[in-house]
Amino acid sequence: MAVLVAYASRHGSTAGIAERIAEVLTDAGVPAEARPVSRIDDLDEYDAFVIGAAAYITHWLKDAMSFVEHHRHLLAARPVWLFSSGPLGSESIGADGKDPRESTRPKEFDELADLLHPRDQKVFFGAWDPDAPPVGMAERMMKLAPAAAKSLPAGDFRDWNDIDAWATQIARELAAPTRA
Repeated sequence: MAVLVAYASRHGSTAGIAERIAEVLTDAGVPAEARPVSRIDDLDEYDAFVIGAAAYITHWLKDAMSFVEHHRHLLAARPVWLFSSGPLGSESIGADGKDPRESTRPKEFDELADLLHPRDQKVFFGAWDPDAPPVGMAERMMKLAPAAAKSLPAGDFRDWNDIDAWATQIARELAAPTRA
C-alpha cells in the first residue's frame, strides 16, 4: 500500500501539513510520500491518495483543482481523503458560536465529494506571516492596505495533534482488512 499526499501550497503551511501526514502514515507502517501537485505526472504506483490545498477566500488553490480534474478517473477508483488549510486563529469556536473551520470549508469540497467520494474531508488551521512576500492579488491588496493585514492574526495555528490524529485514522483505515 503506497500513499501519495499531494498538495498545493503558497507559503509552505499546507506543505508542512502534507509532509506531517506522510510522516505519520509511514511511521504507522503505510508508506507515504508528500509531493506538490505541480510535480506529479504518474499516479499508477499509488494505492491511495490524500490531497490537500490551501484555501483563500473559501476556495481551494487552482493547482489542486486542476490536478484532481486531470486525474479524476483514477482518483475516483481509489481511496481518497481531502484536506484544506487556511483559517487563522486557535479558537475552534468563534464569538459567533460557529467553528471557523466550517465557515472556511472550500466551496470545491461539495463538487469533489460528488466526483471522488472521499473517505473524509478535513479543514485544518493554517499559518500566516505578514512579512512574507505577497502571492496573488488578495495578498498584494493587503500589503497596500496595512489596516486590513493587521486585522488578521499572525502566527502558526496548525494543530499538530489534530493533524496527527487524522493521519493516524487514515493509516488505520488503510491497514484494516478489506471485506469481501
